[in-house]
Amino acid sequence: MAHQFFFNNYILDSLPAPEKGFDVVQDLSEPRLRMYITQRGVKSFFVRKRVNGKDKRIIIGKYPDIDIEEAREKVTEVLDKACRKIPVRRKKISFKDFINLYLENKVRRGEDSFNKLKRSINLHFKELSEKNIQDITQSNLSDVLDSIQGRVMALRMQELLQSIFNYAVDMGYVKNNPLENIPRIIVKKRERKLNKYGLQKLVSAIKKEKNLNLQSAFLMLIYGFATKTQVFKMRWEDLDFNHDLWKDMPLSNRAILLLQDLPQNGEWVFMGRGKFHLTDPRFAWHKIVTNANMPNLTMDDVHKFMMHSLIWNSDKYILRENMNDLLEDLFA
Repeated sequence: MAHQFFFNNYILDSLPAPEKGFDVVQDLSEPRLRMYITQRGVKSFFVRKRVNGKDKRIIIGKYPDIDIEEAREKVTEVLDKACRKIPVRRKKISFKDFINLYLENKVRRGEDSFNKLKRSINLHFKELSEKNIQDITQSNLSDVLDSIQGRVMALRMQELLQSIFNYAVDMGYVKNNPLENIPRIIVKKRERKLNKYGLQKLVSAIKKEKNLNLQSAFLMLIYGFATKTQVFKMRWEDLDFNHDLWKDMPLSNRAILLLQDLPQNGEWVFMGRGKFHLTDPRFAWHKIVTNANMPNLTMDDVHKFMMHSLIWNSDKYILRENMNDLLEDLFA
């Protein structure tokens, strides 16, 4: 049974990723609304509906690209649509044109993520673009997936094609999804080993970084109990040092001391190129984790370790105490 509570941004932002499989939570305000949380920390709103005798899970969209109120409003619309009879479209449509429909109607992402998705589609699905989607066979799709270098990317493209053709079925352009009989690509799970000693080595390596902006941003991944995206997009206007808060989230003592020592000379706490916030300092991070003798460690690994170690509490004052206690234990 899914864990039930009233959805709000503070709780959803704090939900940890499961070690295996996925977790499901349910909204008490709109009980038909649920959310998946995957191992990678991806959170997606969905509803369940029995259609033609089969239990169907219908994705509404990813959080926070779709906010809570918008997801609640879409529940009835999505369920009504699931019950409609699928139209049969005899007019053919090219894969390229159908992709445009899919991107317009089904994809809700930020600009950078959206453009990255389009580049991947143009690169990997080029040989399908001029074919009519009705004429694309299982063999065509197998050839495309086999041509993609790297099993992780191939799996992502397989999942994307699965979603595209499911939408084509829903829209009546094809009768069956040709991906159904293609075995799921197997990707060896990467070991994510981080412990107290490893975290101490990482912090020591971070503190040797000469760029204060990068050093502080990487330390906030630990002291702030937040994802890299949340940290890099941190605004000064969202910080309340009088109440030890970042938006509605409590700040640890170490985070406050770190932030108060930074120059407040712009919109963003951690500036990137031009007037934009920091985005993807992968080379600086790689240098740090290599020096810490953990070359495969990612920023997501750090966030997951901190969230798994933290004792979560809905009371933000108790949660702040738990943050401070954990950091003192880790770095005593």
